[in-house]
Amino acid sequence: MGMTENLLTTSQWVVTLLLFLMILVQAARSVDWQAFRKDSALQHSFFGAAVVLGFVWQLRAGISPGLAIHIFGITALTLMLGWALAVLSGLLALVITVITGREPLLMFAANGLVTVMVPALVSHWIMRWERRRDFRNFFAYLFFCGFFGAGISVAAAGIVMCLMLWTSGVYAFDELVHEYLRYLPLFMIPEGFVNGTVVTGLMVFHPDRLTTLDQRRYR
Repeated sequence: MGMTENLLTTSQWVVTLLLFLMILVQAARSVDWQAFRKDSALQHSFFGAAVVLGFVWQLRAGISPGLAIHIFGITALTLMLGWALAVLSGLLALVITVITGREPLLMFAANGLVTVMVPALVSHWIMRWERRRDFRNFFAYLFFCGFFGAGISVAAAGIVMCLMLWTSGVYAFDELVHEYLRYLPLFMIPEGFVNGTVVTGLMVFHPDRLTTLDQRRYR
């Protein structure tokens, strides 16, 4: 989901930009850039995922004026790269959508916050919860972090976007419930399926590409 038009007030736009920059700086500071430069496989995952998402995000459906929905894929990206690199890779994908004219440059911060940062952070928190529970079955990682994590992350992003639109006065709360929120569970299912399938494939064929997967716990 994303905003294809400027639907925010000036004050909302400024607050969104500040939040966006704060998270962006924290993400950049959290990355071990020396290790990143030495790990060619991680670089391939980082840039390859950005290109793939950039083109996947071209496929979208309009739901209301100024709004569109599409598969995020950020949960799988977070499990592959960690939340910080996932945010940066996702923003590169968002740059592609701006270049192709699918997203307005003016809404880059807002869409980056909703489409990339919120899902990445929610997925990261769910992954940390799974670690604290210390499950010994790899299906716990697959289902909680992959399938369910993706569904919950897209729901969180949708709720954040609806709150932004409601407080801006563009849409009444009843309109958002009728045209968007009541369909949110339907968005969660394909998001969970796509991300879960990608994570399953990586666990089977390339578990080393999942940097957040501690294989020692599941032996």
